[in-house]
Amino acid sequence: MPPSVLWFRRDLRLGDNPALAAAAADGLVLPLFVFDPALWDPAGPVRRAYLLRSLRSLDDSMGGRLHVRVCPPGQRIADLVAEVAALVGAGTVHVAADFGPYGARRDAAVEATLAAAGRALVRTGSPYAVAPGRVRKSDGEPYRVYSPFFRAWSAHGWRAPSADPTPGVRWASTVGSQPLPPEPDLAGVVLPHAGEAAALGRWSDFLGSGELQRYGADRDRPDLSATSGLSAALRWGEVHPRTLLAELGDPGDGGRSGPEVFRKELAWREFYADVLHHTPASARVSLRTDLGRMECDSGPDAESRFTAWCEGRTGFPFVDAGLRQLLAEGWMHNRVRMVVASFLVKDLHLPWTRGARWFMQRLRDGDLASNQHGWQWVAGTGTDAAPYHRVFNPVLQGLKFDPDGAYVRRYVPELASVPGPAVHEPWTLAGGPPRGYPVRIIDHGEERAVALSRYAATTVGRVGET
Repeated sequence: MPPSVLWFRRDLRLGDNPALAAAAADGLVLPLFVFDPALWDPAGPVRRAYLLRSLRSLDDSMGGRLHVRVCPPGQRIADLVAEVAALVGAGTVHVAADFGPYGARRDAAVEATLAAAGRALVRTGSPYAVAPGRVRKSDGEPYRVYSPFFRAWSAHGWRAPSADPTPGVRWASTVGSQPLPPEPDLAGVVLPHAGEAAALGRWSDFLGSGELQRYGADRDRPDLSATSGLSAALRWGEVHPRTLLAELGDPGDGGRSGPEVFRKELAWREFYADVLHHTPASARVSLRTDLGRMECDSGPDAESRFTAWCEGRTGFPFVDAGLRQLLAEGWMHNRVRMVVASFLVKDLHLPWTRGARWFMQRLRDGDLASNQHGWQWVAGTGTDAAPYHRVFNPVLQGLKFDPDGAYVRRYVPELASVPGPAVHEPWTLAGGPPRGYPVRIIDHGEERAVALSRYAATTVGRVGET
């Protein structure tokens, strides 16, 4: 029998992979990965490097059978996938369903092109425990608030991890495969090991260390090793959320235990994917259109401040530590992401979209739904958003979640000699901040007042218009 094609996208693993199981049931399997210019070109070096390392790991796990194609500019992905299918005589191309705005459009085009040639695109599974669009309110409308979504998502449930089909898979020989693109220069950025085995090892270590049980209390502490470190693995599908959910057990404490808080964090990821699925434009524009019209700063001073923010030289240590962690590791702790985002939007008065783009260019776990809607949550412009008047104080946040200053000292070497919590307010030291550390680029109290004034003017104007 001719082989079927398994087109890998955000499912770079062999275990718990329903699309692989469906392809293997057809007979021989040709594993395919396509470098799509629409996704590859905008990606920063960190995301490219992590993806390439994950693909090498996947290829190794299949004995070097991965078929690679680089789609040239101007050629449609639909035509390239159909070309590969025709090359090996495949009647079926198997995929995990993609619910992102671009991915859904691309797959519809591929499906039509294959159908015209008498071939089929078969979708099995998705990157989510519960596929976007599956959970809805009683009136059929999508959820716009997280808490009721979480309850409905939990009640809906999800399938158990699928059986590992790897021992029974018969891989087809590659024909005309291209080499992987060269890995970009990371300029010193240090990435963790990529691939399915590394992800499962990280999860096993997280469970064995007891950190899961402490997760509810410690997850907001960037100075501690208190998170799973699996965000990039989930983004690239090196592990499926079902695999994690299956080991969390049943909730039984009203949602306060570490496992239940971890389950809720996975649900946030699925909530944001559901929101983006129903409102694709929210990747680019504010869901609250009134706040999308709020006055933002512009001009040379605004650009200078944006540059200082990007480089982690704002003069606020907790903010600077987060941005320098991003530059050093392609990742930032989630609590710090919120503080950093609030600083850009409400202290520097710049649009959330600028920060979201910066993050997407530098995060190894850059996920469109989670990134864009996480920024909208902080900016107060999205679904289930924090009230706009909730402005994170970068000093108080540092004192609360990095009480001894260990996180700041790790990423801001100019402050390495400042002991204890004083590191969060270096301007109070005798003689001021240590040599080489910048002075504060703004006064937080003054800029908070400006942000709230602009918010009031925007919302009053909206009421007046109606």
